[in-house]
Amino acid sequence: MRSSSAFWPALALTAPLVLFLAFAYALPFFGVALWSVTLPEPGLGQYERLVGDPLVQSVFLRTFRICLIVTVIAVACAYAVTYVWVRGSRLQRRLIEICIFVPFWISLLTRAFGWLALLSTRGIVNSSLQALGLTDGPLALVRNEPSVIAGMVHVLIPFAVLPLASAMRTVDERMLLAARGMGASRLRIFWSVFVPLTLPGVIGATLIVFVFSLGFFVTPAILGGGRSIMVAELVYLRMFQSPDWGLGAAISVALVVIVAALMGLLARFARLGLTGGGR
Repeated sequence: MRSSSAFWPALALTAPLVLFLAFAYALPFFGVALWSVTLPEPGLGQYERLVGDPLVQSVFLRTFRICLIVTVIAVACAYAVTYVWVRGSRLQRRLIEICIFVPFWISLLTRAFGWLALLSTRGIVNSSLQALGLTDGPLALVRNEPSVIAGMVHVLIPFAVLPLASAMRTVDERMLLAARGMGASRLRIFWSVFVPLTLPGVIGATLIVFVFSLGFFVTPAILGGGRSIMVAELVYLRMFQSPDWGLGAAISVALVVIVAALMGLLARFARLGLTGGGR
């Protein structure tokens, strides 16, 4: 009786959110999926092009390579930052909080142009190196993959910090004290006790960073300069400059399917890890 009486209020509270998600995400996605099999003519020709086009394949491979590198660097940096934020002194925590939350107030476009001003041929880095006599001419620090990776890591570190902080704050201090009482060094406690206990946060941060990085458009377009095109930029080019709406829609659908599959695999891995840890 209690469960039956609680069902309708819960449904009334969640129904607006479900309807909003359906209208904001599901319907547009089905519309794009319809384009992929109807433009310019009905059939699966666009998906055949997607599989057989070397350009599309190279862009997908480049995207996954960049996103993997960005994920590893961003999660590793975020882990170190979060560790200081959670377990550091009061002053350290305040400084870390400023570094984490201030970037959320700055747009992606502003941050991308900030990196461009920093790394361009007449930017601060090249000007300083030449003024110090360390280089004879400007270095190619932008319009390449390293600059894209640097810009994406800068944007995504704060997103990785939040799930890591949640996991680190749930670590039982008694387990760390027990390991210290058994004679383990600080490094051994960190790698053998602390890191395994925060593994769910690492998995969550990895998922968030990788999925977010797959859809990046502004940062790769500005810092890559058309030389490191990723999937989102390719969709834009096919949709608005070719125009080839059918292929652009097929690429979008393929990307959504890949992201959904990755999320499912990572969620399954996280459940198995948590179940194994509980045993």
